[in-house]
This record gives sequence, C-alpha cells and structure tokens, in this order.
Amino acid sequence: MKIPKRIASAVMNSLKGGVVPRIGLPYITVGREAEITALLHDVDIIADGGASFRFLCGKYGSGKTFLLQTLRSHCMDRGFVVADADLSPERRLQGTHGQGLATYKELIRNLSTKTRPEGGALGLILDRWISNVQAEAAAEAGLSATDPRLSARTEIRIREVIMSLNELVHGFDFARLLTLYYQAYVQGDDDLKARVIQWFRGEYGTKTEARAALGVNIIITDDDWYEYIKLFAVFLKKAGYSGMLILIDELVNIYKIPNSITRQYNYEKILTLYNDTLQGKAPYVGFVFCGTPQCIEDTRRGIYSYEALRSRLSEGRFASDGMKDMLAPIIRLVPLTNEELLVLTEKLAEIHAVLYDYPVRLTQEDRIAFLQAEFGRVGAASHITPREVIRDFIELMDILYQNPSMEARRLIGEGSYQVVLPGEEEAEEAGFAEFEL
Repeated sequence: MKIPKRIASAVMNSLKGGVVPRIGLPYITVGREAEITALLHDVDIIADGGASFRFLCGKYGSGKTFLLQTLRSHCMDRGFVVADADLSPERRLQGTHGQGLATYKELIRNLSTKTRPEGGALGLILDRWISNVQAEAAAEAGLSATDPRLSARTEIRIREVIMSLNELVHGFDFARLLTLYYQAYVQGDDDLKARVIQWFRGEYGTKTEARAALGVNIIITDDDWYEYIKLFAVFLKKAGYSGMLILIDELVNIYKIPNSITRQYNYEKILTLYNDTLQGKAPYVGFVFCGTPQCIEDTRRGIYSYEALRSRLSEGRFASDGMKDMLAPIIRLVPLTNEELLVLTEKLAEIHAVLYDYPVRLTQEDRIAFLQAEFGRVGAASHITPREVIRDFIELMDILYQNPSMEARRLIGEGSYQVVLPGEEEAEEAGFAEFEL
C-alpha cells in the first residue's frame, strides 16, 4: 500500500484512540456501499437546487462518525462546502443561553472545502468569490486585470449576486455585509475584512458592538441562526460551489437533556429543518444527523417522543431486517460482515507496516484467528463493536512489532477472554453480529 507516513500515523493514532481520522479515510474504507450510494444521490439532488435531510442511526462504535467523515471527503471532492459540528451540553439546536448560536459558530468555524479541508475556509471562500467575479467580468469584456474599467464591471456582477439574496429572510442584512467585505477587499483593508468575517461567525454579542465595528444594527442570534445557514447555502452556489452540506454528530446530547420542555424545543427545531428541506424552502443545503437507536426511537425522551417527527420518520410495514430502505429519512447502519472485517484488518496491517517500515507479518490465517478470538468471548456477540475490534487489532500489531520473537498465534491465544460488558451508557446501544468463518 502506497500511503504517506504522515497520513499513516494520523490514521493509526486516531483509530487507537477510538476516534475517526480526519485524513486517510479512503485507505481504510470497507463496506457501506449502499449507504454511501444513497447519501451521494442526495448530494446530486442538492447540487441541482434541491435539499436533503437524513438521520444515520447506529449503535455506539458501529461506524456512524466514520461514514459521516467519508461522506464529508466525497462531497468536498465534488465541489461542496461542508460544515460539521458535534452537539454537546453547550451546543444544541435551540436553547435559552445561546446554545443554538454556539452550534452555528461551530459550523461556520468548521467550514471546509477541497482546498481547505481542515476547516476555517470562510475567508478563503469570500476571497475566491470576488476573485472569480473579477476574472469572469474581465473575460466577458475582454479587459486586462489592470484595466480601470474592470472595477465597474465587477461591481455590477457583485451587485447582481447581492440583489438576488435580498428576497430571502435576513437577505438584506447578509447582502450588506457582503458589500462591506467587497469594499474592504478592493481597498486592501484587512481589518475590516476580519470584522466582517467575525460578524458572519456570529461572534458579536450585542447590536451595539456590531454597530460600532461595522455600522450595522443586526447580529446573528439563537433564534435566527438557521436562516443564515440557508443564506450561506444560496450564496455558496452563486459563488461557484455545488452547495452546502451540514453534518451534525452526537444527537444523543439532545436525548440527554433533563428538561422535557427544552428537549421538545430542540425536536421542534429538527422538525423545522426537516420540513424546510422536504418542501423546497432550503435550496442547495443538506443535513445529516447522527444518533443511536435509543435517542431516535425512544418514545419517552427520544425524537419519537415528538409526535410530529415520529409520524414522519417511522418505518413502514414493508421494511425488515433483510430489506432496508436506504431512501428513507433514517438510514440504519448494519454491522460490517465477516468478510469486510477481514479486509479491514488486512488494510490496517499494511498501513501499520508502512508506518514502521517492516514487512507485514500477520497472515490471513492469523487475522482470522484474531477475529475468532475477539468474537469468541462471552458477551461479544451482542456487545462488541468495530471500534473495539480495531483498537485490539492495532494493539496486537504494536506488541508484535515491539517483540519480533513473539508469534502472533501465541499472543492471540494468550489474550484475555474476560466477559465483554458494555458501559452503563452503552448498555442498550452496543451490539455486533457473532463472527463465524
């Protein structure tokens, strides 16, 4: 396998720590073809001016975040702007102390493009937009980049984009800030550009601060941040991107909210997003939420406790374990097959060998023995997850690398066979199919 050591190191360190790597995903992607195909179909619809809304539902460690990051990589390659955020007690969709605005700030902070995949791409997006408009105006009129007439033509095209946003909710304010950014770009005023970006990020706490810094009497608040997400999506399309994809993980943090009224407000916000996307009120934007089966299906505290959502999201009578509907609003992740797990361990063994410069020692028989040992433990059939299998396999490779005289089969045979029990929080979530070869 040809993989740079920098990426190999990031992949190994992330997986051993139980988190999904931000880079190198194509080297370890196994299975999930049906899920990826369904999600990429949504992406095509978004690019054509539509919208989408999906839930990824899976047990802890089943690969939800991995699939989310894989989708993120695919979309950036297709010219999309992707924003992702993890919900937490401080970041929700709605709150009384700015929790919704905190989620917006995280999304804008994590704006990513193909050329800026690590996030923080807002300034680059705005600069690229102006630069592209200048290039198009110059080509259309046959002018050089230094021709003084180019500025007037560029302003006309900029104004066309800005005027088209005025029809949307808060579009006038959004367009005014774009105008300020363009003026700062032309004048080379980096300080003004920074203040405008600060406004777009929702970092002004009061209207007084915004008026003093920019001369505007509006700020992004906890109540209207979603309207600005829709504005960004339309603007990004006009700026030359394919659309905008919003990825939100850890939906379980809404399920954990102790106050039932606060939970209902958050579910009401999800309903608003869901209705807008399906009714065509949010063009060029897609939402993907990740959650566990319990946080979605629990009729007491989960999303299904909000009747308007339950009636929209519940499966019909034709869906079954063997026949999943990948076009439904909820995509339920199934465990990786035995063959897919075997392929995954092969990929990991090759990456580990590249990282530490040694020939791959583990044979296919060794990897089969490892998987049989993993799933042969008491309780593994219902509680072990891919995350734990990957962690144990990397630990096995680390020990074998540091002890060249040790035989893989012997180490696997001497491994601990304690009962596998989930943590308190995962008791009703974890699960995996029994491994058989």
